[in-house]
Amino acid sequence: MEQLLSNKIVYHIIVIILAALAAFIPRYLPVLFFSTRKIPEWFNEWMKYVPVSLFATLVVKGIFLTGSYHFTLFGYPERIIAAVIVIVIAYFTRSMSISVVAGLVAVWLLSLAL
Repeated sequence: MEQLLSNKIVYHIIVIILAALAAFIPRYLPVLFFSTRKIPEWFNEWMKYVPVSLFATLVVKGIFLTGSYHFTLFGYPERIIAAVIVIVIAYFTRSMSISVVAGLVAVWLLSLAL
């Protein structure tokens, strides 16, 4: 029994180390690669749009796609209403944190009501 427990511990430690490497290497290699090179200006200009496009993709996926990845226009009315609320709050406050909190509260309240 003690040998079995020891093997499980070693297995878990190996999995943790491999997971840490899998998370670290993709983050470290670009830093290592780009730290010695001059990044072209066009690339920096293009990269300004990446966070916005990724955020928009996540939002659209959460609002218009079902769990089985089928498009639905009005499948989640509480999420659509919450998105409109967040857009209005973000426009007037220009605060990401207030918008996120308002969106979370709106989704929660609307999912209870609808």
